[in-house]
Formats: sequence, C-alpha cells, structure tokens
Amino acid sequence: MKPAEEYILKQPEPYKSILLHLQILIESSFPNADLQFKWKIPFYYLDDKPFCYLNPSKKKGYVDVAFWVSAHLTKYNELLISENRKVVKSLRYRSIDDINEEVLLTVLEEAHQLKDKGFYNRN
Repeated sequence: MKPAEEYILKQPEPYKSILLHLQILIESSFPNADLQFKWKIPFYYLDDKPFCYLNPSKKKGYVDVAFWVSAHLTKYNELLISENRKVVKSLRYRSIDDINEEVLLTVLEEAHQLKDKGFYNRN
C-alpha cells in the first residue's frame, strides 16, 4: 500500500470518509493522477507536475482540497478559500454532504488545464 493511502486509512472519522470520497472522485476523473505522500499529506501529481493536495485539519474540523495553480483559477473563485495564505486556495469540506461534485470536478478540470502555469501568477 502506498504511504498516502495508508495515511488516509489511518485518519479518524469523518476525515477518513471525506478523504476516501475525494480520492475516488479525483482518481475516477483523472485516472493518470499519481497519489504521492509529500510534506506529510496526500499529494496528487499529473504528468509529473503538482496538481492538488488533500489536507485534513483535525484542529479546525475540515479537509481542504488545495490547488497548486490556484493563482490562475477563475471558476468558482467565490468558493475557494485563501484565508491566511498568500497563494494557495482550497475547497473546504466538513462532511461528505458538503462536497459539491460539480464544483469540485469543474475546479479540478480547470486546474488540470492550467497545470503548466506554475505556482505563482507573474503577470
């Protein structure tokens, strides 16, 4: 078993269920996504480039799906959270019911299309 998968399975509820649901959505929509364990969290790569990562915050009670190219994202920007961060934006979930699959998949698709843009927006 991959370290990232082991990490997900060892999470307490509701984080484990949220992470597993997100994993299914991401991997079924992007079969070439490579789940790795970087910076002590599950991190997806596409075409050897950072794509998104899953960050459970047990202290605050949510799971973030954070996007590597968030500086370039334009769709559903009003739902992307950037509090106390300079660049990274994320979709935040406190339960499986919070996951709007249409929003998540739309933002994931846009992030995929922008994967060559890089971390910062240097315009």
